[in-house]
Amino acid sequence: MSALFESYNLAGTTLSNRVVMAPMTRSRAPDDIADVSTALYYAQRATAGLIVTEGTPISREGQGYLFNPGIFSGEQIAGWRLTTQSVHAVGGRIFAQLWHVGRVSHPSIQADGRDPVSASSKIAEGATAYGYDEDGKAGPIATTAPRQLTTEEVARVVEDFAQAARNAVEAGFDGVEIHGANGYLLEQFLNPGVNDRKDRYAADTLENRLRFVLEVVDAVTNAIGRKRTGIRISPFGQLFDMPLYDDIAETYGALLAALGERRIAYVHVMDQSGFSDIRGDTKVTTSDKIHSLLRTAKPDLKDTAVILAGGLNRQRAESLIADGTIDLAGFGKPFISNPDLVARMRRDWPLASADADTFYGGTMVGYIDYPAYDAR
Repeated sequence: MSALFESYNLAGTTLSNRVVMAPMTRSRAPDDIADVSTALYYAQRATAGLIVTEGTPISREGQGYLFNPGIFSGEQIAGWRLTTQSVHAVGGRIFAQLWHVGRVSHPSIQADGRDPVSASSKIAEGATAYGYDEDGKAGPIATTAPRQLTTEEVARVVEDFAQAARNAVEAGFDGVEIHGANGYLLEQFLNPGVNDRKDRYAADTLENRLRFVLEVVDAVTNAIGRKRTGIRISPFGQLFDMPLYDDIAETYGALLAALGERRIAYVHVMDQSGFSDIRGDTKVTTSDKIHSLLRTAKPDLKDTAVILAGGLNRQRAESLIADGTIDLAGFGKPFISNPDLVARMRRDWPLASADADTFYGGTMVGYIDYPAYDAR
């Protein structure tokens, strides 16, 4: 049998296979609380070895999009508990993705109309949040200039991540994934083209650049243990106005080495190759750079699993597992329209196409109504 469909020991948690359902925002929680439809959506897909939920904001301040279930209130914890119980009831494993968007937000989403916060005072040019316009209508809205977090406030945000991790365990999650990818808060600290600070969290040295990310990781592992902690990163990614910089490979190499020293459960790498064409990068693709980075870092990650997501199919996933580049394979969009994706890939059944118009928000159409494959 293909290694993709074999069980895997993830830091003491047994996964039924090496297929990971990657996090995807679906915006189906009207009150920002996971509900019965959320539970059904994830339970339908629980044959994945591991599910990582959609980003769940760690605080109101960390929210950049309406209708996403958070993990900072009692009602939200209770809402997620129904999801974890449902997934566990059918034999699945599920981690919560802890999310702070930083500058990719808007005052209409923030408490009392405050400015979003960030490592930076720079606006995310061309980025949109999902908030309320001047007429109170919900929809995509251009991000505004953020307020730079003070040095003292950074410690409070670190504790917000730790508390969210505790909340996730209380809600029944098997662990958490810290969202350090896709241009959100952690990456805003990492990137010297964005981070314009002058304190110990500045981007002027490698040590300072990594400081916030590693403080968050350490706070979360201290709160719930290293074996229940993962992180997602997106090396060479350019989403939400993240410029490339000269020592980006060195930065992520050092980060991976530091994460390996901490022996956390996994590092989840997002390959944004689909976006590289916009920047005209045709000599070396993002995928090639990421694969090289991971192969170099693999000895440092001997006690930490590597997940790769972005543009994978069964054949690519099997190849990368076989040559030791990765341990687990993440799939995003295919899980939207194929709740039984693992069975379809295992048996070479055709995959259903998803309706992009129903990816975000709306009714239960395009959310919990995709059927399993009928092999009759």
